[in-house]
Amino acid sequence: MPPIYPFTAIVGQERMKRALVLNAVDPRIGGVLIRGERGTGKSTAARAMAALLPQIEVFIDSPFNDDPNTPNTWSDWVKEQVSRGEELETGKRRIRFVNLPVSATEDRVVGTLDIEKAIQKGERHFEPGVLAAANRGLLYIDEVNLLDDHVVDLLLDSAAMGINIVEREGISFAHPARFILVGTMNPEEGDLRPQLLDRFALSVEIRGIRDARERVLIMQRNLSFEADHDQFYEQWEPREAELSHQIEQARSLVDQVTHTNRDLLSIAALTSSMNVDGHRADLVILKTARAHAAFEGHQAITERDIALAAELALPHRIRRGPFHQAEMSMEDLQERIEQLQGAAANTGEPEPTPADQPSDEKKKG
Repeated sequence: MPPIYPFTAIVGQERMKRALVLNAVDPRIGGVLIRGERGTGKSTAARAMAALLPQIEVFIDSPFNDDPNTPNTWSDWVKEQVSRGEELETGKRRIRFVNLPVSATEDRVVGTLDIEKAIQKGERHFEPGVLAAANRGLLYIDEVNLLDDHVVDLLLDSAAMGINIVEREGISFAHPARFILVGTMNPEEGDLRPQLLDRFALSVEIRGIRDARERVLIMQRNLSFEADHDQFYEQWEPREAELSHQIEQARSLVDQVTHTNRDLLSIAALTSSMNVDGHRADLVILKTARAHAAFEGHQAITERDIALAAELALPHRIRRGPFHQAEMSMEDLQERIEQLQGAAANTGEPEPTPADQPSDEKKKG
């Protein structure tokens, strides 16, 4: 296995690093698309992030990295073993970095059912694909814009649902497929179709760093890494361990992070004012804001969390308005959120009622 460059040693590219970290905190966000010119550290950052992720508990013999602690997500393979009364050994495993080649076919991605064996012997035999290997790990696709659109659609569907179901000739097999999806591409080689672009939760556009001192720092660090990667990693190990611990803590906290009706109204008003199509962006901003709050160790999301989330979730979804002329900074977004909240307060606009809480009128009835 080739040596992995430390994530914390990457110079600049803060948005890219933030997008990767937040997906590591909560893979349910839905992945990140990194667009940029060649040689800007896209694949380096993805591999480095995977190396930071904590070990996970799995059934040792399961090819699907099933979580022993969540029976409702078990694959059909585990369910069959358990139903036969077999005891499955558990253990710890490092989170996998799975690289999907551009030439991958649908069967290679989702896996295949052996129909012949099912007909002749009455046995259901499933050959796992890339989605099985990537479950609870990081799935990396370089040059995602060159991948067949149908395959990209399959990947995005699985990432959204968290499950992969393969059906052939009336036989089906299901296994969990929850992973951190990272796609990279060079826009000069062609873009993704808008429908697929929108399916990526977050998007970051990166460029080569222009500051001469930072470019010198990149050269120095890379030369040190190539000269003795073990010694180089040893120098960065304390920072790597600190960030890894922070991600692990945030993972355990993210489901406890709360939000208010005012937060939801802020997100809805922001996306509405920027002419964002559909509602996917609203949900992505909320999930990303929760992940950022957890990463910062907070119990509730703030305006800053929402602004940082919007900075990553909106650029690839807006064809009109401010983002069309230039990127909007986190500070600009936070200011806009405050303006929208102030306007709502001045007009006395009521806060939305959560779907699980009846309104006063319903309570009376």
